[in-house]
Amino acid sequence: MKKAGVPTTPPPERQTETQWPFAETEACPRCGTPLEPADRFCPACGAAHQPAPFPTEAKRTFQETTTCDNCGAPIHIRPDQRSYTCEYCGSTYVLDFAPELTGRQAPEFVLGFAIPPDKARQLFLKWAERRAGGAPAAFRQAIRRADIRGIYIPFWSFSMLAESQWQATIGEYWYRTETYTTYENGKLVTKTRRVRETEWWPLAGKYHQFVSGYLVSASKNVPQQVADRLIPFHLAGLRRYDPSYLAGWACEEYIIDRPEAESRCKEYFRQYQEQCVAAFLPGDTYRGLVVHTDFSEEASDLILLPIYVMRFEHRGKIYRLWMNGQTGAITGDLPRFWGRWIIVGLIGIGILVLLGFLLRRLLG
Repeated sequence: MKKAGVPTTPPPERQTETQWPFAETEACPRCGTPLEPADRFCPACGAAHQPAPFPTEAKRTFQETTTCDNCGAPIHIRPDQRSYTCEYCGSTYVLDFAPELTGRQAPEFVLGFAIPPDKARQLFLKWAERRAGGAPAAFRQAIRRADIRGIYIPFWSFSMLAESQWQATIGEYWYRTETYTTYENGKLVTKTRRVRETEWWPLAGKYHQFVSGYLVSASKNVPQQVADRLIPFHLAGLRRYDPSYLAGWACEEYIIDRPEAESRCKEYFRQYQEQCVAAFLPGDTYRGLVVHTDFSEEASDLILLPIYVMRFEHRGKIYRLWMNGQTGAITGDLPRFWGRWIIVGLIGIGILVLLGFLLRRLLG
């Protein structure tokens, strides 16, 4: 277990001449290069390497409490959380358990917050009040009292080779001149017009490409449809994960594991692959497109991305808004308040009726 700001590396043990370092290795299935258990990729050929799963018995030793170093108060630990704040003195901690204790994969990359909390609150309030036009005063007050937290949310990022077999009926346009008769000014006249025809023929082929970049939310608190509206994140700013990045921020552990996330990602890539094949087809149009895609060379990264969550309650209902902590993009659903617009509409109708009545009196 690691705490932010506390040295975590124990002093090295003295070795005698007969002691030798030992590393458990296995061979890369592609080129035979020795791989250590923590290697995600082969250093020689770059092939993806999936570490062996940790034994399930190890999860029983997960520690449930720790002690605040500042005031000595107990801090309750949850397996779905990495960062904590002491409820008594406000000290912040990042508890980084070894994977063999939790059975969970450690994050590999982290993207820092680019928007400070004060600026995030301003952006949230401006966005919410603009969309809550016509809302009663109690609702606007609830927005101003909203709880806003910055949280590192786990995401899975995948890259893989997509190989597709496709078949379709391709259409190519050609034009002919057609003669027809019609009446103009009571007279029968002969005219010509250009008519488009389509020639169809079957076609099949292959299409392959490496696909990557789609982010799968591993949190139940940030559904995928919300994550899709917060994307993109500028992933060029990713840094290798270190617990110090999380100090002072909340951080969730992943709830959606790698196999489930990979399945969701492949479904997205299948749809993307079909769009790419459709754009690749020759001719002017097509119909009956069928694409069958297989994936290989799968590789994944578990990354932590910065997201602000705004939460407030009104009349027993909880509302949530989300913000990309890097770009400031905001999404969420707020109720529509039509009262003010109904009043404005009724006033407008009354004015029109009054103007009509006055106009009739003047003309009469």
